Amino acid sequence: MKSLYLGLICLFLVSTCKSDKSETQVTEEVKELTIANKIANAHGFENWKNVSEVKFTFKVDRDSIKGTGRSWTWKPKENNVTMTVDETTVNYNRTKIDSIHIGADRGFINDKYWLLVPFQLVWDTSASISEPKKSESPISRRQLDMITITYTNEGGYTPGDAYDIFYDDDYLIKEWVFRKGNSKEPSLTTTFENYKDYNGIKIATDHKQEGGNWNLNFTDVSITMK
Repeated sequence: MKSLYLGLICLFLVSTCKSDKSETQVTEEVKELTIANKIANAHGFENWKNVSEVKFTFKVDRDSIKGTGRSWTWKPKENNVTMTVDETTVNYNRTKIDSIHIGADRGFINDKYWLLVPFQLVWDTSASISEPKKSESPISRRQLDMITITYTNEGGYTPGDAYDIFYDDDYLIKEWVFRKGNSKEPSLTTTFENYKDYNGIKIATDHKQEGGNWNLNFTDVSITMK
């Protein structure tokens, strides 16, 4: 009988140890998401892996003047880019950029950044991102969370730039301030509004300055999944 009791106790202890070990392993595997990841995920970053093609037109409207814009087709998996401006079309691959295509690529990097700012927070690993803090947004004057992403002084088309990004409790970006060369004074301040959902990717299609007579916006947006 004693041997039976001892056997049961040992079995219980082994089972308990295995259970504790398993729970510890699970706990260790669950990591807190960074602010960058939370913002990116709120805009549909988890769906990006399935994206095969992105199309959009980038334009700026001032007062009653409507911009003609630049139209892009981007296949991120192959890194193929097509730009159309008026009657001109340029095709290139971002892994093989030469002097002929560098002007188009500058435009693409700028326009794609505006389109997918939330994802750039994750993609741009060389940039530094500050800890979040509560701050009054510059246009709506709302109390929002704010982070600052700052780029290094080396590499890229606009090294050393900084962006103050204001986001709400759902981690959706509402406003931002661009500071060229990390200057103290704002270079450009706009809203993020008129969000639309494209196959699970949320994009702010309008970016307005205070006063409403300037609007950087996106039209003809489509996102194709594989």
